[in-house]
Amino acid sequence: MFFGGLWWTVRKGLSSQQPARWFFGSLLLRTILALAGFYVIANGHWQRLLLCLLGFAMARQIVTRLFGPPAEHRNPQAKEVGHAA
Repeated sequence: MFFGGLWWTVRKGLSSQQPARWFFGSLLLRTILALAGFYVIANGHWQRLLLCLLGFAMARQIVTRLFGPPAEHRNPQAKEVGHAA
C-alpha cells in the first residue's frame, strides 16, 4: 500500500496545480497507515516491530528491482551537472 500510494501520488502530484499539498498529504497518510500497521502487527513485541521494519526495507528493494532504478540512472549517456564552488 505504501509504495502503491507513492506511485499514485507522483502521477497525480506532477500534474497538479498544488503538488506540495499532494506530496505532503500523501506522505502523512502513508506514514500513518504504515505505522498503524506496524503497531497492530507488533502488538507490544519489539521483535515483531523489527521484523516489520525489515519487511518494509525488503519490500522497497523488491519494488525498486521490479520497476527499475530512478530515471536519472536509466540514461548512461546523461551529462553530469557541475556544482558551484
